[in-house]
Amino acid sequence: MRKQKGFSLIELLIVVAIILIIAAIAIPNLLRARMAANESSAVASIRTVTTAQVTYNTAYPTVGFATNLGDLGGALGAACTASSTSACLLDSVLSNNGNPVGSGKSGYSFTSGTGTNVGGLNTGYTVLAIPLQINQTGVRAFCAEEDGVVRVDPAGACSNAEATILTFNPLNQ
Repeated sequence: MRKQKGFSLIELLIVVAIILIIAAIAIPNLLRARMAANESSAVASIRTVTTAQVTYNTAYPTVGFATNLGDLGGALGAACTASSTSACLLDSVLSNNGNPVGSGKSGYSFTSGTGTNVGGLNTGYTVLAIPLQINQTGVRAFCAEEDGVVRVDPAGACSNAEATILTFNPLNQ
């Protein structure tokens, strides 16, 4: 009688079952890690926008803070010339210049608004980072205003109103 070489069907099924069990454990952890990375990127981007706003306010004292993110950046794929409407302080992805609607950076959508306006001078600003898809690209939303403190909304939906931003807890990092 000759001996057969190779694996039996049962042995192959056991190996496939083990691989599926390992994948079932690893995939949720991978998704959580990706959301955590997106949130870290959003916080860093909020801090970048805050720094850009302070620089803009210093460079254009007759305007104050920028009214939107587009004023802080340049056009997508074009050379940037600094002015009060295109300060070249942010990249075009973060400043949303020329990007399709609904796109963002690292799973977050970034918006900025004007805070207090006194005599034509913008004395405040707000910046928001909201997940593009809650529980998929991120869980929490982040926001900041002219005080430079990054705040977190655990519900994932910050408001652009300065009074509302102040109600959120500062981020502990």
